[in-house]
Amino acid sequence: MSSLGQILHTISYMALPLLLAMVFHEYAHGWVANHYGDSTARLDGRLTLDPRAHIDPFGTILLPLLCLIFPTGILLGYARPVPINPWNLRNPRRDMALVAAAGPGMNLLLAVASAAILSAILAADPSVADSISTRGPGVRRDLLGMLLVPLAWMCTYSVMINVVLMVFNLIPIPPLDGGRILVSLLPPKQAETLSRLEPYGMMIIFFLVMVDPQIHLFGSLMGPLVHALTTTILATFTS
Repeated sequence: MSSLGQILHTISYMALPLLLAMVFHEYAHGWVANHYGDSTARLDGRLTLDPRAHIDPFGTILLPLLCLIFPTGILLGYARPVPINPWNLRNPRRDMALVAAAGPGMNLLLAVASAAILSAILAADPSVADSISTRGPGVRRDLLGMLLVPLAWMCTYSVMINVVLMVFNLIPIPPLDGGRILVSLLPPKQAETLSRLEPYGMMIIFFLVMVDPQIHLFGSLMGPLVHALTTTILATFTS
């Protein structure tokens, strides 16, 4: 398969899992916030699974596309963050940690669910495994194969995508979820110091991503963790 064909193949099978991963991630934040007393997301029309409410033209579409066209070893993307007002929460420090953890938790749940669906597909038709192992569009031309092979590919990519998003969002730099969890858990003085990074947090992350080929920060720290979690989840359900 040509490089262009490989890119188109990857995009066709990664687009839907990536979109669902980001939409469900944001929905989980809004749902937990609403559960603990902050109805901001619901009143703003963001407590919905309708992708149109969560799509950010650059973060949801252009950035992941650029990562696929110009491979850097890192897949980045984000949806529009749901609005959260911590002061509406019944216990702001505790509940904000739960709201922040809901996004990565949802990604873990989606990864497990995708692996379970993949397991069911392989149990129903073991020959699908041969089709997806070729890293091409598959060799099946029958109607059932034309349905199951793409679905198996999407489930496989879904596991990887959701693990990557979970691990990336748990980086302890606000406004990433890991940073907000840490702010909620630290003593007040240290929490205030860390929270001051929030306006510059994404700039720091993008800088680290840009220089990563030289310092190998994400590759050496995130890479092994993502690989281990993805392999474990897939092996648990498909072995």
